[in-house]
Amino acid sequence: MTDESLKEKIVNSISRLSAKGERVVIVHGGGPFIKEALAEAQIDSEFIDGQRKTSHEAMHLVEITLKGRVNTNLVTLFNRAGAKAVGLSGKDGQVVTAKKRIHIESNTGREVDLGQVGDVEKVNPLLINNLLDNGFLPVLTCVAADNRGIDYNINGDLFAGYVAGALRADHFVVLTDVDGIMMDKDDPETLIKKIESGELVKLKATGVIQGGMIPKIDACIVALKEGAVEAHILNGTKPDDLERIIEKDKAGTAILK
Repeated sequence: MTDESLKEKIVNSISRLSAKGERVVIVHGGGPFIKEALAEAQIDSEFIDGQRKTSHEAMHLVEITLKGRVNTNLVTLFNRAGAKAVGLSGKDGQVVTAKKRIHIESNTGREVDLGQVGDVEKVNPLLINNLLDNGFLPVLTCVAADNRGIDYNINGDLFAGYVAGALRADHFVVLTDVDGIMMDKDDPETLIKKIESGELVKLKATGVIQGGMIPKIDACIVALKEGAVEAHILNGTKPDDLERIIEKDKAGTAILK
């Protein structure tokens, strides 16, 4: 997201898939850009168990940044590459309905109020499918409102997982900066090429899966549980691997039900 050259290569790879007739949906976050916007506005940003505590004031900037900066930029890049991109958030067409996240702090067990941080309550894929049916490429950012109209910032990986599940996606692909799940994170030779979702719980419990990989794995589990056929953890710094996945070649880690 922060490397413009790499981002353009990823966009071009995805656009080629769309041109071949694949029904592609993009979901993105924008953590580095949110951090920058909050710093410029001198709004403190506290993290609890990796979750950004989001005040009403911060939520306003989060939405402006994700929709007005990151989403618009991606739509421009996709359109330049020949795709017919449409920028959306979960609020558009009520694609995603949010609920306030009830967070239990890991080290104390106490409930913590994270402000306007949400979880996915439900997904209505009608608008997305209508766009796909007419040759558009939906680009969604992870903001949604609850039934009362209160806005929430939702973890982008989990947001994507729920959307993929609701769409019954053949491939739910999570892009990261490593080749996939490895038994030893410092040894690329220990890459796990294929694994069943039930085994992931054991890997989390033993510490094989840790840090920023945890929400990505949780998103894959959600996607498969909600209806996606297969999930993949893929190295986004190798954009050509995206096309290999669709062509049934092996790349990254494939996660099966």
